Amino acid sequence: MSTAGWDLIVVGAGSAGAALAARSARQGRSVLLLEAGPDYRSAQMAEVWRSPNPGRALSDPAAAQTLVWADVNAARTERQPQAPYWRGLGVGGSSSVNGQIAIRPPMADFDDWAAAGCVGWSRRDVLPYFAKLEDDEQFGDASYHGRGGPTPIFRMPKERWGGVDAALSEAASAAGHAWAPDVNAPDTTGVSPYPINSREGRRVSVNDAYLEPARGLSTLTIRGGALVDKVVFSGGRAVGVRMLVDGAAVTEYADEVILSAGVIHSPAILMRSGIGPGEHLREVGVEVRADLPVGRGMQDHPMIVLGLPLTPEAAIKSPDDRHTNVCVRYTSAPGAHVNDMMLVSLNQNVLAMAAADTDLPAGGVGVWLNQTFSRGRLELVSADPARQPEVHERMLSDGRDLSRLRDGVRALAELARGPRIAAVVRDDVASYNPALFAALDDDAALDDHLLATAVDAQHGTSTCRMGAPADETTVVDPSCRVLGVDRLRVVDASVLPSVPRANTNLTAIMIGELMADRLG
Repeated sequence: MSTAGWDLIVVGAGSAGAALAARSARQGRSVLLLEAGPDYRSAQMAEVWRSPNPGRALSDPAAAQTLVWADVNAARTERQPQAPYWRGLGVGGSSSVNGQIAIRPPMADFDDWAAAGCVGWSRRDVLPYFAKLEDDEQFGDASYHGRGGPTPIFRMPKERWGGVDAALSEAASAAGHAWAPDVNAPDTTGVSPYPINSREGRRVSVNDAYLEPARGLSTLTIRGGALVDKVVFSGGRAVGVRMLVDGAAVTEYADEVILSAGVIHSPAILMRSGIGPGEHLREVGVEVRADLPVGRGMQDHPMIVLGLPLTPEAAIKSPDDRHTNVCVRYTSAPGAHVNDMMLVSLNQNVLAMAAADTDLPAGGVGVWLNQTFSRGRLELVSADPARQPEVHERMLSDGRDLSRLRDGVRALAELARGPRIAAVVRDDVASYNPALFAALDDDAALDDHLLATAVDAQHGTSTCRMGAPADETTVVDPSCRVLGVDRLRVVDASVLPSVPRANTNLTAIMIGELMADRLG
């Protein structure tokens, strides 16, 4: 045990934090893992959260209130009001409540990071950690995959796909998109089955995969119900954290502090600690320790969902039927970033379920920007740790994003009008989506519709951006160290320089794995 109390304090038991804490404890470091939500054993997780269909739990208020932050909101575009932004609460973090998508970004993302100043994050650096974290039952023997890792990787066989899965796959193939059986193979493009982090039809979160097997270690202590207020300093060095436990202030000390509280709460803790945009911190009464662009640069994947009124034959037969199994990566235009767009199937419209939409059976097909340029911001409304920050994602604020999503929606509408998707719907798709189709042929009208209706994919990143220390947008260096402060790092999706061209969960786990080896 360190004379400071612990070798490491890790704040946040989500995808990155759980992997980092468990691996570090196995390497012999004494680790205190703090989680604002409940700590519970794997066997205690409500079965509704194990379901292959996350819509079951998200539409169940009793289930949602236990593992989802109730008061985290975000405005998606500058024309939209604040609305719930689902973030996981409790051990496992968002891996306990997300769509169980275990997809890697194209490896070119990481070469782009390295070229932009994130030395040590190229494809050569990260690929071994993507392999290490996984147990890929179908492709595990490939040189770029792994077997025996903590995270199971499963792909639903075609005979168990839903009606929309099959329709989108057939429609995209007819439109010229190639079949790609392993979307996680480097530089893959085309129509693919989604890889899923489940085993025998049940969700496997990072609590299951990393923390449960490590709970017997003398080097790991997990403490739930610990809402971290701020980092504690001695001079220019982080020495611990101050937290609220059962309403009382508690301070714990360590040789090093690592924030893994996610895209919303890692920047909030930094700002309450005096690390952030100086002018903003002064506005909320926080003394400035380091003037850094914390909370700036947020990204997510803006998405439009085209609702589909499904025939009884195409609708899901059980509430536990998988909500999506198929994705289509493609490139918007010659000269654009490869795989900058994504199409997804929705056998059941989870977004509608969460909004208590009763028009079922209904599914959808969605299109999102896999690579985005727009940047949002997160700011404190108060120095009170019980108050959530205000989030403005500012999606589609960059014209390059708006124009590409406009083109993507038109391409999606064309697919939806075609014979493959027509075979699974009970009514005309245009009449089911009247506002979108009324705007389809007018750029200005369609832009207005997109700005009013775009949703995010719950893939928030980049509020504590990693980069070269001399870059004015950088918060943490390539070793995830907060600039200007000793012994303080951020290790989670908030450090990503930009949102990757994929769902973010697997990348967040990879970051935790990689950084556990680099802390020494």
